[in-house]
Amino acid sequence: MTAMAEHPRHPHTPARRRLPPERYVEGVLGGDRTILARAITVIESDLPSDGELAARILDQLLPHAGGSRRVGITGVPGVGKSTFIDALGMHLIRDRGENVAVLSVDPSSPISGGSILGDKTRMERLAVETDAFIRPSPSRGHLGGVARRTRETMLLCEAAGYRNILVETVGVGQSETAVRSMTDFFLLLMLAGAGDELQGMKRGIIEMLDGMAITKADGDNRRKADRARIEYAGALHLFPAPADGWLPPVLTCSSLHGEGVAEVWQMILDHRQLMDRGGLLAERRSRQALAWMNELLLLGLEESFHADARVAARLPQLREEVRRGGATPFAASRELLELFRQQLQP
Repeated sequence: MTAMAEHPRHPHTPARRRLPPERYVEGVLGGDRTILARAITVIESDLPSDGELAARILDQLLPHAGGSRRVGITGVPGVGKSTFIDALGMHLIRDRGENVAVLSVDPSSPISGGSILGDKTRMERLAVETDAFIRPSPSRGHLGGVARRTRETMLLCEAAGYRNILVETVGVGQSETAVRSMTDFFLLLMLAGAGDELQGMKRGIIEMLDGMAITKADGDNRRKADRARIEYAGALHLFPAPADGWLPPVLTCSSLHGEGVAEVWQMILDHRQLMDRGGLLAERRSRQALAWMNELLLLGLEESFHADARVAARLPQLREEVRRGGATPFAASRELLELFRQQLQP
């Protein structure tokens, strides 16, 4: 049996027959990847009929989750995120005897909502490993560049026994903030020789990262990568020391040749040891759980708002008035919110 990238169901294909929640729970806890993929499909579903089923699955699996190393990996397009993850995953499986789940979010088309979902071709070695589970999910334009249900998917993978969870983001917009809010270690991949590296560093990203790796450090590019590592490390020293005492290291690696990949993972393990020793990991995850709750509340309110009949009837008219300058955005939003509040009143 070979591992395959588990692709979500296309919105136009017929829905699969749903199983009882106990069947999903038993399958996930038993490490059945087919059931795991189907459970994730339920979690990702926008169908109201799947909402209760998803909640029951998550409630029963939550006590079995939380035991993995959660690593977020981001970087600009072209930095080689998928190639790096392929090399890192092979290191975990072949060299360390562990398993890995990759939650890879492909950029969705803003027009059709479709997704390339090309992870299987970009992670050729990892995609055929029995100890790897690759789940590409279209972001569907969701703020943050991560799929709407990435957190829930991560919990299911943990319950299925995956010790390492790698979350790859599209690396644009607010993706850095999103991935940082759900992982234990935030790794930023950078390229050398792409202009003035220091000038291109965003302060917000630097303040969030736990480690940095300069990719494609091989051949003629090795010297550039070493120089970039020194420059980035010097820049990080200019920022205030983190409260936990961890100064993000800067390493170089070559995913093509597998050089430096083991060192990057050791950096992640060193950070985990520090977090465990000081009780900082539990504190970070508690904060993330509260942030997750707030996000779900906002999503639920937004869905309820758009599902309201009076709001839905009036919204197109107000949009047109705002577009033509006949109403201000402030006035239009107030009117819509008042309509929504009215249906909440007894």
